This record gives sequence, structure tokens and C-alpha cells, in this order.
Amino acid sequence: MAATVVVGMQWGDEGKGKITDLLAAQADVVVRYQGGSNAGHTVVAGERTLKLHLVPSGILHPKALCVMADGTVVDPVTLAREHDGLEQQGVSCANLRVSGNAHAILPYHMLLDTLEEESRGAGQIGTTRRGIGPAYCDKTARVPQGVRMWDLLDEAALRERVEAQLAVKNPLLQHVYGREPLQVDEVIAPVLEVVPRIADHITDTRVLLYEQMTGGARMVFEGAQGTFLDLDYGTYPYVTSSHPVAGGACLGTGLGPRSIERVIGVCKAYTTRVGAGPFPTEQPGPDGDLIRERGHEYGTTTGRPRRCGWLDAVMLRTAAALNSATGLAVMLLDVLNDFETVPVCVAYEAEGRRYECVPGRDATYAACRPVYEELPGWTQPIADCRRWEDLPDNARRYLDRMSELVGVPIAAVSVGPSREQTVVLDL
Repeated sequence: MAATVVVGMQWGDEGKGKITDLLAAQADVVVRYQGGSNAGHTVVAGERTLKLHLVPSGILHPKALCVMADGTVVDPVTLAREHDGLEQQGVSCANLRVSGNAHAILPYHMLLDTLEEESRGAGQIGTTRRGIGPAYCDKTARVPQGVRMWDLLDEAALRERVEAQLAVKNPLLQHVYGREPLQVDEVIAPVLEVVPRIADHITDTRVLLYEQMTGGARMVFEGAQGTFLDLDYGTYPYVTSSHPVAGGACLGTGLGPRSIERVIGVCKAYTTRVGAGPFPTEQPGPDGDLIRERGHEYGTTTGRPRRCGWLDAVMLRTAAALNSATGLAVMLLDVLNDFETVPVCVAYEAEGRRYECVPGRDATYAACRPVYEELPGWTQPIADCRRWEDLPDNARRYLDRMSELVGVPIAAVSVGPSREQTVVLDL
């Protein structure tokens, strides 16, 4: 495990936190490479359940250096709150490092995120309203210069950057949205209040990670969201503002592609989606409701109920190619225990054609209808299974068929929320 990327193969919420936590037990460094507090990873360790939004999922392992790299966007207030919450639960954050080059999310980002989403009316894209998109917009616009974590360490620099940003954003707030202009002090005051609690964690993570890599460290790169929320390869415009795909691990950390040796693609044994956008295998009726309740399918960050449906092997096959996946970690298999039969989408049909991979044109994808293959269910509890041989025959057949359709071997299977409830084959 010299360098392993953990990537979501669906629309996020796949259970990446659990896999990252398992890999972190043998890792020297765990790196979050993109996204912000719009993500939520849940880690269950014994009697402790942690819901993480910014801090990497390896934080429960004190020997692992946990890094939020250049490609992330960081809400300093949320980071301080999460930092303090972990410390109060007895989880040390002494091993946390935050890139000084990561862009900061400030109050005007969250306000604009909300106003922009509300202005779309029926065309809302499902943003979490955490300011992620506007922060990445500032980063790519470059002028006026975006605020980075380094700037929080220098009040004069922070004030200068925010003044320049408000010169652009206040006219937008006033003349487009009819809101009162923001003042510099009201923007920076909550940030300056938390800086003393996070300042010691801010550093040059690019140099740090290069030194770790050249020193032979075992590294895990943790993505947020999932492949089909990627800005380029997701179901645009219902996507995030960064690159969750495995290639984003290089963009977001400064390490080259030859650093990566393995890519563990994480997926649920079924499919879920939060927010708007096409979803070919969605089940809006009783089957989807049962999956939601059994899987506790409500957003870690927003609490929103997730849309639920059957496994989409077309998505997974496409994601495997986009990420060069070397292994598949299948999560929440136990949620399907109650079904007599379990359909799997093996292809799409649209416009008189059959599609084996997700089409790139959004209008075509929206028109796709699933072609299902019915597999027998196992209708028995599997929470106590710890070896492949312990799983019911039909559960193993389901997993084997999934692997065959996706073209990637099964690396792990989750049969319950805790660390121990995992059948590990090749992690």
C-alpha cells in the first residue's frame, strides 16, 4: 500500500469513510484531496460514531498524518468546530495538517451559494449551500485574488483580500439580489475568532507530502463526493465544483500520477443520489422507501433524504474506466437482505440504441431507461459474516456478477456499519 486512492464510484455517500478508516490503520499518511464541508464521511469504531465533514477519515489513527491538501476548500469556522468536537470526544487532532494554499470559504460564499440556488427556482441543482461552488469560482477567477488559508495568519492580508472581494460581491448582492452590502469586519470577525485554534495546523502540504512520498510512506488519498459528481465527468450541471475522480488526487496534492499504485472504487450494493439530476434506476415507490429506511439514507451533511434505487452496473463500469479502479469495495450489502429478488441494471436503452457505458450527452442520459437482470436474493441476515465463505450463496453470486459486469475484482464487502463488519479480500 505505497499509495492508494479511495474514490466514490457513484453520486457520493458510498461509504468511503469506512474504507479510508480501515486502510488508515496501516497508513502513514491520509490525504483529503478535494472538496469541502459539503461532504460527510461517517466512521463507526466500537461505540463511537464520528461524522466528519473536513478532517480526513484517518483521524482516529494517531500514527497517521492527516492532511487537507491544496485542492480542498476550507470553511475555517467549520474546521474549528469539527476540531474542537473531535478533541472533546478524546480524538487528538495533533496529527492534522491543512494546506496554506487551500482556499478559504467565507460568509459571503455561503450567502451567494444560497441566493444563487434560490434564484434558479425549479431548476435548482441541489447544492448544499455550504459555499463550495462560489469559493472554487473565486479560486479560478483569480481576480480579485481569492482568500487562501495562509491569509488567515495575517490579519492585514486577510482584510485586504476581503475588501477586494466585497468590492465585486456587494454590487451583486445589492443590485441582483436586493440584499444589504456586507462589511469587512462582519466577514472577518468570525474567522479571526477561530484562527488561534487552527493556525498551528496550516502548513505547506505539497512539500510535506513530497517528503513523505520520497521517504517511502504508505499513503491513502481520500476523495469526497463521487465520480458522477465530478465537474468534468459527472452528470453536469448536477455536479460539484472539483474533481472527485482518482486523477483529482494528483491535481489536489501536487504529487504525480506515477505515485498512485492502487485505486479502490467504493460503491453501495444499490444506488443513491442526493438532489436533482437524472437517475435511471431510481425506485420512487416501496422498494426505494425500504432501501432508504434500512440503509438510513439521509445526508450526513444536510440530513436530506436520498433518492434510492437498484444497482447501476453501467455507472460502475464507466467509473471503473474513468478511475482505473483496481478493486471494488461494496458497501451496505446488508441493506438488501429483505428482497426476494435483486434487479441489476446491465445496460441502458435510449433513442433506439443500447448503451453499455454512461453516454456523455446529458439529453441522451436523461432519456436512458435501464435494462435489468434479475438475481435471486438471500433473505437472511449477514451482519456476522467475516469471511467470503460466510456469505450466503446468493449474496456471493450477486457480488460475483457485479464484479463481472464492472470488470474489477471485489476488494472488500461491508455487512454492517462498524469496522469489524467487513469482509476483507484485498485491501
